[in-house]
Amino acid sequence: MEAYLHSDFPIDPPAWACVPSAYWVGPRHLAGDDGRLYDSVAETLGRLGWTSLTLVRGRKEPDEVLEDRQVLRSTVLHISPDSLRWAQWVLPDEPFHLGNLPIAWQVSARTDRSSSLAQWSAYFTPDVPGEVLADFLTALDTRDQPALPCGGPELVLDAVSAHGWLRDVDQPGTGAVDPTFASHIRLGEVPPLIQDGDPLVLVAEADDAALAGWQAWAEPVCGAGYLWAASFSASVPHDLVAAFAGSLSSSAPVLRRVLPESTRDRLLRTPAT
Repeated sequence: MEAYLHSDFPIDPPAWACVPSAYWVGPRHLAGDDGRLYDSVAETLGRLGWTSLTLVRGRKEPDEVLEDRQVLRSTVLHISPDSLRWAQWVLPDEPFHLGNLPIAWQVSARTDRSSSLAQWSAYFTPDVPGEVLADFLTALDTRDQPALPCGGPELVLDAVSAHGWLRDVDQPGTGAVDPTFASHIRLGEVPPLIQDGDPLVLVAEADDAALAGWQAWAEPVCGAGYLWAASFSASVPHDLVAAFAGSLSSSAPVLRRVLPESTRDRLLRTPAT
């Protein structure tokens, strides 16, 4: 499960030498992140008043000047004013994947400041639309108690159904898919290494329902790999997942200059003026 660091995944998205024309595109769930997933989310967190900290780790040899220091891994941590929720840009530093895609953002929350452990965590890979992650974080920010359960699975399924997504034929109470069958959201077993504060997640014999968490992903061509993936641990409140799902399935177009190769021909585009 270990992922090696590559120059392909810098701390910040690359500065594009040639900026192509901008388009309003849809559907949103296939529009990608425009190559600026860090910037778009960090701007949202800045407006919400979250504090950002840069964590740098490296190797320093004896008598080495600062300019020669080799930086090995770096992350950026954003913390809410009440310190109960945080979001970490982990793309250059995260040792595991979702659907063979590296984790870009990890979002967590705890019940109170006396505990150093997160009650729940959510994980997002590159090409999750920045608007969707921003809406999820805004919903998290407005919650007085970010780890308090609220509502049930129907909140999530109703959010996507309202935008035309289809309930799973075999399990209509746990999953849905967009009308083109490219993007999915499902309540079920979470992947390995997904962190959650509920001790039941450590008990193999626990009831399956207690271990279930929401997973979302886009697979534009079956068997050809994922465009993006998101995983929510078992204790993420359903209303927060519903905020993510409602934004993901929204029919409102998004502004893009960079289109994913795998969905370029499936996107409706209108030049932005």
